[in-house]
Amino acid sequence: MFPDDHGSSFFDYLIQQRPDLVPGGRPWSAPPSSSPAPDEPRTVPSQAIPHGTTVLAVKCQGGVIIAGDRRATEGYSIAGRRMEKVFKIDDHSAMAIAGAAGPCIEMAKLFQTELEHYEKLEGIQLSCEGKANKLGQMVKANLPMVFQGLVVLPIYVGYDQKRDEGRIFKYDITGGRYEEKDYDAQGSGSKDARDSLKKLWKRDMPRDEALRITLEALIDAADEDVGTGGPDLVRGIFPTVKTITRSGFGEVTDDEVKRVCESILADRAKTGNGS
Repeated sequence: MFPDDHGSSFFDYLIQQRPDLVPGGRPWSAPPSSSPAPDEPRTVPSQAIPHGTTVLAVKCQGGVIIAGDRRATEGYSIAGRRMEKVFKIDDHSAMAIAGAAGPCIEMAKLFQTELEHYEKLEGIQLSCEGKANKLGQMVKANLPMVFQGLVVLPIYVGYDQKRDEGRIFKYDITGGRYEEKDYDAQGSGSKDARDSLKKLWKRDMPRDEALRITLEALIDAADEDVGTGGPDLVRGIFPTVKTITRSGFGEVTDDEVKRVCESILADRAKTGNGS
């Protein structure tokens, strides 16, 4: 039986009963010294750890588009070409992950379980704000592993039914939570993606236009950042794109993403300089 002294939080229960299953392995603690004790984890070379690279979210009419490229890297090598970086969290929210692939995926799965557990015990869903706060706690719990090179930087998007709008939240490595009003990007190509969105984004964009600039931003990031994978027409690999609206979590099909990417690349081919 689940003990009632931990409230409705599965995450808090794990911290108390099985801290080894929590991102970071234990609640927040001071960073390890330069000479860790024999039983302390030592720094793992970041080149040996697959990393997810660029993810982003864009507000549009009726909600939010959230997307990510598919490449995972190990140092200067490609560790994977088909990594999924965007996860459904519940019917009205999703998160995208950038950073050390293993901890990122573990955090996404734990976040899903946390919200399911809360809803079963309380009979209601957490608010959009509550979900964003809960993810911030998980990012903070991972802080000890940041000093081992295992950084997790998610983007969380949700449809706030009380405010009747889509919302975007980003995080820093300490679990600090910040809301973005228009768009955000995280990962190695985030600067190039944000620069692209800064030029292309407009308020109240229709969904199809927002999808195009989302893919434009990922293509721009791939053009400048070696860690970000662009559309691969030969292998048929394209960015992962999802939507969050009043109707809930939605899929953007590979066929639609492919068609928009091909249109963008065809238009850029006409200029002769890729812009």
